[in-house]
Amino acid sequence: MKRVVIIKYGELSTKSDNINFFLKTLKNNVDKKLEGFNYEIKYDHGRMLIFTEDVLQVKNKLQEVFGIHEICDGYLYEERSLESIKTNVLNIIKDLEFNTFKITVKRSDKNYMGTSITIATDIGAYVLKNIPNIKVDVTSPDINVIVEIRLNEVLIYAKGIPGLGGYPVSTLGKGLLMLSGGIDSPVAGYLAIKRGVKIEAVYFDSPPHTSPMALKKVEDLARVLAKYNGGEVKIHVVCFTKIQEEIIKNIPKNYLITMMRRMMYRISALICGSINAHAIINGESIGQVASQTLKSMQVINEAVKMPVLRPLCTYDKLEIIELSKKIGTYDISIRPYEDCCTIFVPEHPVINPDVNLAHEYETLVDFDSLVYEAIKGRTILHIKDHKENNFSDLL
Repeated sequence: MKRVVIIKYGELSTKSDNINFFLKTLKNNVDKKLEGFNYEIKYDHGRMLIFTEDVLQVKNKLQEVFGIHEICDGYLYEERSLESIKTNVLNIIKDLEFNTFKITVKRSDKNYMGTSITIATDIGAYVLKNIPNIKVDVTSPDINVIVEIRLNEVLIYAKGIPGLGGYPVSTLGKGLLMLSGGIDSPVAGYLAIKRGVKIEAVYFDSPPHTSPMALKKVEDLARVLAKYNGGEVKIHVVCFTKIQEEIIKNIPKNYLITMMRRMMYRISALICGSINAHAIINGESIGQVASQTLKSMQVINEAVKMPVLRPLCTYDKLEIIELSKKIGTYDISIRPYEDCCTIFVPEHPVINPDVNLAHEYETLVDFDSLVYEAIKGRTILHIKDHKENNFSDLL
């Protein structure tokens, strides 16, 4: 008998021609997450089996890995006789607390004696005989014991805990997250990672208008995201002060946000090109603020030719807050340190901007030189999911 943690794939099972790529990437991501543990992995198109004595710790770590539908705690036996299966099922569940149960039998070995239903009935009868005051419930049992009869072994486990779902990180390329210190953008980053996109981040700093604690807040948000993103998030810290001050001096107040966002998009697109990222990601939600009306999004988007992903575009604020609490970013996001998007918000920002006016206003400032200077002077922070591994490089 071997103790085993079972990974069920879920959405990955819908892949056909390239499933091996997805499973290999998932296996590599699991290996990275389980560094320091003693374990062995075997996998095929149906299951991934992790043999380890550190079951609880391994299950906890696997809950931070995208691409996993369900995580189960089970046992693998070489003895396949029906009598041994009955005994082993009883030994596994006899000390558990439950009132109702169900036995589900799956046979990859179709030559095994009996049908799946008759085998499940035999096992269930044996359990009823040996554990008093319990009942069978095939609809909503307290526990569902699953018996998989394979060609050379038997796998026995009960229903497990949910995984994160989605796709393994990096299977769908790389994106650049516009990470502010607010509630929305880290949630958007999390959802992008869930779809298999490995992220780097860009943060627009505006000293002395913004506090160093605002940057610290962003680093802490990135550290939360890092545990889902392969253990690290790189943050491209761009000094936005000169651009912001020139916009404030030269552009009509109602267009301040529109023009700042267009410049942020231009900078983000250029950084994408330098890191081989395929899309910009942000936390915009339709109608939440003036720059997030459909018309505003259209005019701001026009500044770049790169796809802009908005995972939260149809979420309301309460849904976003709930998800931020679930992933552990909410308490960081509500720290009282403003980022550059919130410090100079005009009283009446335009909600239906004109793209021709945006083009006209861009001629009032030498934005090309300012954008180039901002990108050239950016700092890259390498944020690990453990604080002691944090370091930064200056380009």
